[in-house]
Amino acid sequence: MLGSHRLIANWRADLPFVLLCAFFATLWFAGGASRMDVIGQAVVRLCAWLVLFVYILAGPSVNWRRIRVPAIMLGSMIGAVLLHLVPLPPSIWQELPGREILEPAAALMNQPQPWRPLTFSPSFTENALWSLIVPAVVLVLMTGLTKLQVWRLRSIILLLIMAGMLVGLLQFSGGGIDNPMVNDIAGTVVGTFANRNHFALFVAFGCVIGPSWALHRHRRQLWRILAVIGLIPCLALTSLATGSRTGLLVWIVGLAIGLLIVRRPLIQEFGKFRKSTALWLIAGLAVALVALLSLAVTMDRAISIERALSMNAAEDLRILALPTVLGMVEGYFPIGSGFGAFDPVYRISEPDDLLLTMYFNHAHNDWIEIVLDGGLIGVALLLVGVGWWFAASLRVWRFRAEVDSADGRSDSIVLARIGSGILLLVFIASITDYPARTPLIMGVIAVAATWLFNSAPRSAALLAEERDL
Repeated sequence: MLGSHRLIANWRADLPFVLLCAFFATLWFAGGASRMDVIGQAVVRLCAWLVLFVYILAGPSVNWRRIRVPAIMLGSMIGAVLLHLVPLPPSIWQELPGREILEPAAALMNQPQPWRPLTFSPSFTENALWSLIVPAVVLVLMTGLTKLQVWRLRSIILLLIMAGMLVGLLQFSGGGIDNPMVNDIAGTVVGTFANRNHFALFVAFGCVIGPSWALHRHRRQLWRILAVIGLIPCLALTSLATGSRTGLLVWIVGLAIGLLIVRRPLIQEFGKFRKSTALWLIAGLAVALVALLSLAVTMDRAISIERALSMNAAEDLRILALPTVLGMVEGYFPIGSGFGAFDPVYRISEPDDLLLTMYFNHAHNDWIEIVLDGGLIGVALLLVGVGWWFAASLRVWRFRAEVDSADGRSDSIVLARIGSGILLLVFIASITDYPARTPLIMGVIAVAATWLFNSAPRSAALLAEERDL
């Protein structure tokens, strides 16, 4: 009887981690698109609700203290979206900026003015609301993980990045891999994503995670170090193959952050060699990486560099549409046009000379689009989110714990720095695109925010448990 109780207890303790791994596998396969009309959205959201239902029925209780700040910020986002869906009487919404274009509709149908919400497109805003189930489920599952499982989650995410990289390399080699869950374009290198910029960002996450995985102080094994030495060039080639110019930038920044996290153990590893030998090793690795990238450029395999060198501002729709988008921000401020409603709202203001066959569904600058969508509330959400990230990052990066430190704070500080680096890459990528609207990126952001928030000391008992594994 005692054995069955122990078995049930162990099962309940492992359930959150199993559900989280299964959910991330679903996100990897079906969560690579941001459009509301792709099949993957239905699959991801159905899985999210099923996972949440199972966790509520059979999982441990939710420890909100472990996700307090990320949960508050997510709750604020949900509240802001809900606010835009609240119907208002005509006497109020008619006074809001930009709403005058809606007034003639009722008059043409000889009907009184109806109650309308703040958003221009309730269906698009409802989609934005339902999309937040993904980070909500990830945060809830994170509360049920043991500290050891939180650490293992880093390996799971790295494994998904490697799997996506392999899919991308197969696409680049001519393999006709098409994901039916997303709206990808045949012949492009996008992995399991619909957008090459989002895929390149996902690949760059591997540069942040990989070095600390190789130089874990309890598992500093030669095969791990060699694996990451081989992984970094593959990530670089994949980023180059995507054709994403921003992806190349975030790959460089991600690698710098990843190496910065492990700077002390990296120095210790090279310190095992004589100074001259260590210098030759560093120079050899640098030359090999440069030679590999040069070969990719010479063989016309570095599409990102080619697009960067041939970039023509006069032909880039994102740059051409920027004045229109900025004018929309001014026209709808301080209320905003409605979260997720950029597509129909842009069509109202789209100038005739930009009427093309290309589909301009977002501003391709999420910083501006959030202000356009949410107005003053969007500005507040951005300021609070970035402010928290900056303060938390400053705290964990100033802390004098390293990957090889013997005290109990080292592991959580490393994860917090990884989380800080991942969020920084998302901030950079959002300048030219909208990666945080993709379910898989949403899930990683939720994990990164939790890692950054939970930078508390580790117990000696847990450290001993990790050494035995």
